[in-house]
Amino acid sequence: MKHHDAKRTLSRTKRGRTALLRSLARSLVLHESIVTTVAKAKELRPFVEKLISKGKDGTLASRRLVLSRLGCTEATRKIDDTLAKRYEKRAGGYTRIIRLGRVGKRIGESARIEFVQ
Repeated sequence: MKHHDAKRTLSRTKRGRTALLRSLARSLVLHESIVTTVAKAKELRPFVEKLISKGKDGTLASRRLVLSRLGCTEATRKIDDTLAKRYEKRAGGYTRIIRLGRVGKRIGESARIEFVQ
């Protein structure tokens, strides 16, 4: 039975999922828009939004937590300096997922995840 299995496994081990989410989050923060699959975008959204909310605190502890989750000083700096200030008055919902039509051979599986302006 699948009780309490809220997260998607994305056909990966825990380590693989963590590495995937980290790299997707880094790319999203640095480029502000990425194209991926719908399932990956849906898993990435809460991961990134929690990091933005932490970055809005502005404390050293929150900066270190974001750095430990992303593993990249450049992305951490961008969250703290740019994105946290951009969404200072916003209470959540920093990203949007836009389903793309046909990209490549598969139909309806691609999505763009980007930050809301």
